[in-house]
Amino acid sequence: MKKRITFRLSTTQIIMLSFLLVILMGSALLSLPVSSADGTPVPYPDALFTATTATCVTGLVTVPTGLAWSPFGQAVILVLIQIGGLGVVTVISALMILLNQRMGIGDRLLIQDAFNLNSLSGIVRFVKNVIAGTFLVEGAGALCYMLVFVPEYGARGVWISVFTAVSAFCNAGMDVIGENSLCDYAANPIVNLTTSLLIVLGSLGYIVWWDILRVMKKATPTNRRLFRHLTLHSKIVLVSTLNLLFGGGALFLLFEYHNPLTIGHLPLANKIQVALFQSVTTRTAGFATVPQQYLTNASSVLSLLLMFIGGSPVGTAGGIKTVTVAVLALATWATIRNKNEVSVFERNISRQAIRKAVAVTAMAFSILFTATLLLSAICDANMLDILFETVSATATVGLSRDLTPHLNLAGKLIIICTMYLGRVGPISLALVFNTGKRPPNCIKNPTEEISIG
Repeated sequence: MKKRITFRLSTTQIIMLSFLLVILMGSALLSLPVSSADGTPVPYPDALFTATTATCVTGLVTVPTGLAWSPFGQAVILVLIQIGGLGVVTVISALMILLNQRMGIGDRLLIQDAFNLNSLSGIVRFVKNVIAGTFLVEGAGALCYMLVFVPEYGARGVWISVFTAVSAFCNAGMDVIGENSLCDYAANPIVNLTTSLLIVLGSLGYIVWWDILRVMKKATPTNRRLFRHLTLHSKIVLVSTLNLLFGGGALFLLFEYHNPLTIGHLPLANKIQVALFQSVTTRTAGFATVPQQYLTNASSVLSLLLMFIGGSPVGTAGGIKTVTVAVLALATWATIRNKNEVSVFERNISRQAIRKAVAVTAMAFSILFTATLLLSAICDANMLDILFETVSATATVGLSRDLTPHLNLAGKLIIICTMYLGRVGPISLALVFNTGKRPPNCIKNPTEEISIG
């Protein structure tokens, strides 16, 4: 009797394939004549690129979102952004909950891997809270945008507000206003503040949300030291985020202060506003209030660093994540001080977390290096522009120095693959080939010292 061969996909493989399926379905819809603004089908490479950048919440575009696509096409893009921001698994799980379908252990494992959670307990409640919290924040953001866009655009301002709110919270960076992102609103405090808050809330991560709410509920008039009651993860995320946002804003202000092509001609208050927004948007959001190609070299390099770091885990942002960088920095400092344990806030960080941080960074750098090398080989452009493009794609940011619209077919395919790998997560590229088989024996190899550095 022949033995039946079965193929069982791991949760990581299912997550990667689900994103790929959504991208292919989205590209098919966007290639239809009804999706085009003028009724002429958009070339499939551009439809595929747009579907990828929307699902991977990146924001790099080869055709202007507000001009190339019809209302139907824009609606498809918005749905792709929402699915990409929440995650395909989360959306499917939410539909199962809505239809009163029971979630099995396999479904719960998928959610656990999708959000990198440590436990299966409370998975259903977690999904409900994620969906409710997302729509609440996006709705509030849309209402704030309407204060600006409805008086300016009339009824169309409602759609612009909703689209921008979803795009900002999901860190997608796409808009339907025009071809120059939010540059026309560089001095508008409502647009700047609303966009910044949506980006930061999306990039903090859902588990930080719930942890802050948990601590606030337990606060009493006699016990107001809320920070000490947060989990170690939340403490690292909040401290890292604040340092990167305000530190980056201060450096952008310094580097661009006298640059007439960006903020040199603006009053001091507006200079500070634009500098802080640039620091926020490089956290994988992709909106721009100044043309990125006019930044000084120092600001461009700083942008590369902030984009590569990105947001925080279990959120809508990309990059290698703030916690990863914090763990690497702490491990480096511990090694320099000849400490056996890596600790912060009176807590030790596990060696498994340190190893994972190293793996994530190494894989992300490998993707970035490969994409940069390939794009440099087929694209005749400035090296800084190419590196800006590939870092933006790897970290799913969406900022560009005006190179994206000029990419040839090979260049578009390279960026499509880079955005996809950046969205599903650098470590997933390695895990997807993991068969899960254990070694045949438990014999350990002998240890031998080697020289490092």
